[in-house]
Amino acid sequence: MTTFAASPATTGVVPVREPGKPVVVHTPAGADLDTAVAWLEEHRAAVQAELHRSGAVLLRGLPVRDAAAFARARDALIQRRAGYKEKATPRTDFGEGVFSSTDLPAVQPIRLHNENSYTLDFPGVLLFGCVTAPEEGGATTTGDMREALRLLPPELVARFERAGWLLVRNYSELAGLPWQKTFATEDRAVAEAYCDENTVGYEWTDDDSLVTRQRRSAVVTHPVTGERTWFNHFAFWNSRTLDPDVREVLVDTYGEDGLPFNTYLGDGSRLTDAEVDTINAVYDRVTVRETWQVGDLMLVDNILCAHGREAFRGDRKILVAMGEPVALADCSPATRPSTTPFGA
Repeated sequence: MTTFAASPATTGVVPVREPGKPVVVHTPAGADLDTAVAWLEEHRAAVQAELHRSGAVLLRGLPVRDAAAFARARDALIQRRAGYKEKATPRTDFGEGVFSSTDLPAVQPIRLHNENSYTLDFPGVLLFGCVTAPEEGGATTTGDMREALRLLPPELVARFERAGWLLVRNYSELAGLPWQKTFATEDRAVAEAYCDENTVGYEWTDDDSLVTRQRRSAVVTHPVTGERTWFNHFAFWNSRTLDPDVREVLVDTYGEDGLPFNTYLGDGSRLTDAEVDTINAVYDRVTVRETWQVGDLMLVDNILCAHGREAFRGDRKILVAMGEPVALADCSPATRPSTTPFGA
């Protein structure tokens, strides 16, 4: 184990680094909530500096036991709240900008991804908090996307830099989310206006279903650190990443072009299975994990670091809040957003 050479007397923040784990900072033991919140406010700058260095920081030892306490800790660490746009997964809303982490079955792991990488503005920082620790598994995994970019084959990166990545969504009550939940409206005109304003192409089908297409940059530059990073949902939503049995059922039911989510190279072409496997193998190499303890908070820089979730057993309650919104335009995207494939 190594520790970052910082003086507790001057910063109060001493990051602990262990292989395969995110950076951990131990907060004052035995503090009540008021004292803990005051400590977070006093050391916010030091925690943020470490966040920009490491991409994710787990704060351990806090008396955060419910959504109200979590919201107070959030307000001590995050200065501006960010919304959850173009919803893709179910969440429980606890109010005051506090949500459950994705409400998907416990047996289903969630691969690494950058939150809202397909929108024109997105949360720069995510905050997770453990209220109930699972009996087994269930870690919120993270992975440094600066390192992922360095590990990916240069020729593959060059193709993505040139064309970006393309997301196609088919909205349905039966798989994924219906468009009414994604856009938080029952009015087609409101959904269309959002798409027009946010560079999302759309097409209505005969049964009141919606298909959207949006091309985004796969590589961006962090507006504060100036580092280039791999920032997208390409592998996360690619049909070849699905469990083979799940993919077979979905393709048989909806067809390859009718899946709830699918991704392509920005020119609309498909990557080979081997190329998708290469991207997922890089994600596996950069993934780190730490078992949740009640009261833990984890800050994640959403541009520098992707996050995911292990499958788990037993009760698990992880809260999440989003903040410090960032505009894609401020991240020097390698590809300009568009509603059409590159070169179309």
